Amino acid sequence: MTRRSIGIIVNGVTGRMGYRQHLVRSLLAIRESGGVPLADGTTAWPHLVLVGRSEAKLREIAERHGLDDWTTDLSAALARDDVEIYFDAQVTQQREKAIRQAIEAGKHIYTEKPLAEDTAAALDLARAARAAGVRTGVVQDKLFLPGLRKLKRLLDGGFFGQVLSVRGEFGYWVFEGDWQPAQRPSWNYRAEDGGGIVVDMFPHWHYVLAELFGEVRTVSATIATHIPRRVDEAGRPYQATADDAAYGVFELAGGVIAQLNSSWAVRVFRDELVEFQVDGTEGSAVAGLRRCRVQHRAVTPKPVWNPDLPVTEDFRSQWTEVPDNEDFDNGFKVQWEAFLRHVATGEEFRWDFLAGARGVQLAELGLVSAREGRRVEVPELAL
Repeated sequence: MTRRSIGIIVNGVTGRMGYRQHLVRSLLAIRESGGVPLADGTTAWPHLVLVGRSEAKLREIAERHGLDDWTTDLSAALARDDVEIYFDAQVTQQREKAIRQAIEAGKHIYTEKPLAEDTAAALDLARAARAAGVRTGVVQDKLFLPGLRKLKRLLDGGFFGQVLSVRGEFGYWVFEGDWQPAQRPSWNYRAEDGGGIVVDMFPHWHYVLAELFGEVRTVSATIATHIPRRVDEAGRPYQATADDAAYGVFELAGGVIAQLNSSWAVRVFRDELVEFQVDGTEGSAVAGLRRCRVQHRAVTPKPVWNPDLPVTEDFRSQWTEVPDNEDFDNGFKVQWEAFLRHVATGEEFRWDFLAGARGVQLAELGLVSAREGRRVEVPELAL
């Protein structure tokens, strides 16, 4: 089988997401499986150029994985003729400038979300990329999770009848950093550094809601900084200036109401770190990262409210597990494979910069709603 090498700059590879999900579990996993098969019988093979600010960290990662192409000079990497794709997993504040460089260099671009710090900048990047004729993509990994793929299968099969509502719970307790190390970097809790759970999670909620249930028409949000004082990686206390919890209600096209809670200050009492309950006229489902369970109208029990008697029903046992029916790969890897096919053959890839800009817009309007205490309409975006 003929192998087509595709040079990929991986910028931000020393960070948690850039290293774990994109380098190890996606790009290196694609290489280990032999590459991405293309329709013409050839194989797309990722040639990786690691980029970051720390020479020592880059060298250590490269040596650990048997790679030898790395640099701290992004401009030099973008100038290379053997590089086709620029990927960005940096902190959000560094992203826009680097993506503009990549557009000017004529590279196709794939990036973590959010695409930019505000909607105007995100749209400007989308327009610049279109004018330059480069292909673009934004990571929307939740769509490829087994639980949500099963949920999509139920929707496509008409299981729910008319969908009425969606309720989602996401989050876990992120330690403050004093008596136990925090599981997330300290910049996540500083607004001045691009932190905040709305900026982080509302872009996810946009594409999940839009792809599965309908475009978001309005947002009503309440945000909080529940833990005002945290301790950074060097053991220094700091004031948290960004929101660590967001409680949102979203009205969707077609009348579906979605209520989604996101928090880094909640202790988990559910089966997975994120769960969505979908209720419809014909049935309901609860989907997480991997599992999905259903209850059809025909077998829905009839609970009776009586606070004077103990509950004797095991409500969870009344739900049925949705079978896998297929092999589910890592969601980040699956989307990487789709983007590589998009670059190599022009195969459709709809999660582009405009899709990413819509996620930024929802986060921006969610913060407006929280700040002004009102429901905010979400207008259509177009290039």
